[in-house]
Amino acid sequence: MSPALRIGATGFGLIALCYGFARFAFGLFLPQIDAELNLGPSLSGVISGGSFAGYCIAIIAAAALTEWFGARTVAMAAATMAAIGMAGIALAPSPTLLAVAVIVAGTSTGLASPPMAAAVAAAVRPDRQDATNTIINAGTSAGVALSGPIALAVNGQWRTTFAVFAGMAIALAIGAALALPPSRDSRPSGGLPRITGPLGRLIVATFLAGVASTAIWSFGGQLVSRSLGWGTTETAILWSCIGAGGIAGAWAGSLMSRFGLRRVHLLFCGILAATIVAVGSGLAIAGVVLAGGALFGAAYVMLTGVYLVWGVRALPDRPATGLTIGFLTLAIGQTVGAPIFGLLMGGPGMQTAIIAYAAFALLAGVVRPGFASGRA
Repeated sequence: MSPALRIGATGFGLIALCYGFARFAFGLFLPQIDAELNLGPSLSGVISGGSFAGYCIAIIAAAALTEWFGARTVAMAAATMAAIGMAGIALAPSPTLLAVAVIVAGTSTGLASPPMAAAVAAAVRPDRQDATNTIINAGTSAGVALSGPIALAVNGQWRTTFAVFAGMAIALAIGAALALPPSRDSRPSGGLPRITGPLGRLIVATFLAGVASTAIWSFGGQLVSRSLGWGTTETAILWSCIGAGGIAGAWAGSLMSRFGLRRVHLLFCGILAATIVAVGSGLAIAGVVLAGGALFGAAYVMLTGVYLVWGVRALPDRPATGLTIGFLTLAIGQTVGAPIFGLLMGGPGMQTAIIAYAAFALLAGVVRPGFASGRA
């Protein structure tokens, strides 16, 4: 098996588990969790923000850990933290312990992406690196797509589902140990990189896109529950549509090669804004909401692929750090965005929150990468 295929398949599975299950499945099950533990919209937003905060803390450390200890070790740590966090969610008897478990699970996503970027840079030939990175990144959508059918198979029992997810995480830790190269940097750079024009623009764009995305990732289940009266089955179908649509993100590298990073970024930020309105407005019929969910998944995963490549190009000598900066500020936006959305829902109302968050997505789209024309 070629390095691109071996690393791509392992990374795809790891990202599917950490992002699709450990991080974003919480929004799918939030109505059921809320009903059992009596969270309310404000506390739900704080707990969702805690997941993103855990991600932020972990990804700050992940780039340095990857340079010091290697891709294999950090990837195994990501799967292990996912297992611990999701087991904690399955067993949580109170909102406080649930919040702790959600934060632990969220740290797995921060640990997962940087080692995969380093493994690709170390073992995959240059002309296949963008494609391999964006295929790995599309694992998010596979995890989200699978979480819906799994939820239906266990009849919406969120504790059972997260217990199953925790077992899968243990299997992925073993797989990472067998499949990934150490790719340890014998002379790690360390320290903060200089903020160039492309890197500064990346920080602004990812922050705004992160804020916008929490409208669906954290509150999608509650939005359709309130506006359309959807229950577990319909919400699981929506989540599967989001995940299935996100598979399109695997083609981010090809689209950027053909049309340029700037055009792809602008287009999919516009689509992100439109889908937030389609899913959250409550004015659309069920078919439009499901189509909006699929397009949201495509837009989000495509944009994270864009930001991955943007960060790696901005710091070609430190790919794990370049990816870290983009994904960190995306998560900071999500950390800020989730509780604010909850407050807006509880105050001015759902429609105000939806309009504001669609506007954030549009603002992200107007930020240009700032590379030379041949790389934009």
